Amino acid sequence: MATSRLSDIIAVGKVAVITGASSGIGLATSKRLAKAGMKVFMVDVDTSELQAACPLVQAVAAAPTDVTAVTTDVRDLKALETLRDQAFAVNGTVSFLMNNAGTNTGGGALAPIDDWHKTIDVNTWGPIHGCQAFVPAMQKSGAPGIIVNTGSKQGITMPPGNLAYNVSKAALKAYTEGLQHELRSAQGSRLSAALLVPGWTNTSIMLKAKRDVAVAAGEDFDPASVFFHEANPQPGAWMPDQVVDFMMEELERGRFYIICPDNDVDRTTDNLRMTWAMQDITEDRAPLSRWHPDYKDAFQAFLDQNKQ
Repeated sequence: MATSRLSDIIAVGKVAVITGASSGIGLATSKRLAKAGMKVFMVDVDTSELQAACPLVQAVAAAPTDVTAVTTDVRDLKALETLRDQAFAVNGTVSFLMNNAGTNTGGGALAPIDDWHKTIDVNTWGPIHGCQAFVPAMQKSGAPGIIVNTGSKQGITMPPGNLAYNVSKAALKAYTEGLQHELRSAQGSRLSAALLVPGWTNTSIMLKAKRDVAVAAGEDFDPASVFFHEANPQPGAWMPDQVVDFMMEELERGRFYIICPDNDVDRTTDNLRMTWAMQDITEDRAPLSRWHPDYKDAFQAFLDQNKQ
């Protein structure tokens, strides 16, 4: 695979497509790339929120016409293929594809099957659809480009609480790793992939999930009932702009795994948590032993010993 510099990808006149762009990390990335002079396609399933967000990005772009808002459901491959054609019509390729749309709807192993389908359809099939629709055409163009898929630490360490979400992000991690291997192995390829793994971030993903549940049940929804979101930031969490800053620095270094810290958890602690999770297999421990009472003291000792 030929190596492409980030400056060959994020440049004036190049095209970026970002899903989940109406808020959070997607909106922050849209702003960053518009400021860099890219022509940005903001994609989201929520038309009203997308239309509200679009002017914020247009305000920092070289021209308002450089930013296009497109309502698209990433669960629909045909819709993404239509979006691809629209984006490619600008200059013949897409240089920056960010499959960022996600949902926090889900639940445990026996949660309603419709919740499982929605979570996996958005969080796993959404990025796969994005890659299926865009990557072959990006390859054919011969131009340098990058695909960023937004994963989650929950897809690596698997904390109890929302198994459907964990499964969806674990599958996306495996997919993105395989995608990068195929891209780097392809003769003459100028594309690469990266897995963005945010830490605790003040986004609206939980707010939207709880709001959707309330709406479906015909109940009133109070945003103040949600512990954290962009309008109610918590000091332990990073803001979306900080995630984008870190992502750009890591992409510049050629990183595949972009494991973001936050104000509560540093990278060393993240590494130790991930190592312990993998060693559940190699040490023949109970699954999710970090949360198993029999291993509480052992896990704490592992952290204390290795953080010195």
